[in-house]
Amino acid sequence: MPVDLGLWRIADDGEFTRVSSNKLDKETRLKRFLLQDPNVLGRPLKIIAEEVNTVGQKRLDILAIDSDGDLHVIELKRDMSPREVTAQVMDYASWVRNLSYEEIKAIYEDSDQNDDSFEAGFDKKFRPDYDGTPKGPGEVNEEHTLTVVASELDSSTERIIGYLHDEFEVPINAVRFNYYSDDGREYIARTWLKDPFEVEDESEDETEEGDSWNGHDYYANYGESQWRRWSDAREYGFVAAGQGTWYSRTMGKASEGDRLFVYSPGEGYIGVGIVNQEKTAAPDFEVEDGTPITEADLDGDLSKNEDDPELREYLIGVDWVRTRDIENAIWEKGMYANQNTVTELSDKQTLDKLYEEFGVSAPDT
Repeated sequence: MPVDLGLWRIADDGEFTRVSSNKLDKETRLKRFLLQDPNVLGRPLKIIAEEVNTVGQKRLDILAIDSDGDLHVIELKRDMSPREVTAQVMDYASWVRNLSYEEIKAIYEDSDQNDDSFEAGFDKKFRPDYDGTPKGPGEVNEEHTLTVVASELDSSTERIIGYLHDEFEVPINAVRFNYYSDDGREYIARTWLKDPFEVEDESEDETEEGDSWNGHDYYANYGESQWRRWSDAREYGFVAAGQGTWYSRTMGKASEGDRLFVYSPGEGYIGVGIVNQEKTAAPDFEVEDGTPITEADLDGDLSKNEDDPELREYLIGVDWVRTRDIENAIWEKGMYANQNTVTELSDKQTLDKLYEEFGVSAPDT
């Protein structure tokens, strides 16, 4: 059962007045809302196409892709019964799971919404340093996620989706958008059936059989941008993430004394070091002379959104053991990569390669 959401208006005299929640007059408005900003589903997404033809002349409402190349099936409940909507989204999933890179590319480029190549559209969305030379995702469709969107969720739909998720580990969730109207203004608030971060973690923390975590080594994803530069991280000893809860939420996993292997998205591994300061908001992270990192002499600018706890940058302090230029990153096919900022690193192939390349040893277990 999703958490109940209430909204109150505070008048100038301090009086509280509850704003009533209503069903959105047309769920097609929800679709337009999602097409305009799919990031409201909790993580950065790029729309591949809408009204995608699947098998049997059925049309999937929205197909999207995330920065890791994984697909997202987004389906509006409309007036369908619980059985109909869950059966339909599972049917779409059975079709989506087999889509190849070339098929996904064709769906994107055949859509009237898009006037660029699949690779260029992907890079514009997910690569802040995109220089006009498209690369696209390294891999696509390793995983997929199913999301049912509604202005109301009945108990039967909640029960069926909860059962599929809890008992069979189907990557399915539902999100309800509450609609509010007050003094001529409209508002929409989002409520998830299942914690979307928990759904992500359950699928992404799975490891290959026989690969057990050593309790010490972590993977850290360091994505460069105009405000977050690897040169600053090397000089001042940190990894950073932010501009959304999805990016910063996993940073609390790493504790003082843990070892981080740092990955540059799309390039490879660029550093290894020991955590000396746990997750800290950028304005509270100090360099050696006590200056906040947001006021230090940086190539980037870690002060972006510093007053917003959800959007500001967060840092983990690191004593570097070895670092590399991004152009000389360590990478070979089959190595571990993940879009989360911090995860446990247990893949044996990856660890063996990193131990050798960085000249470090496996921890005593």
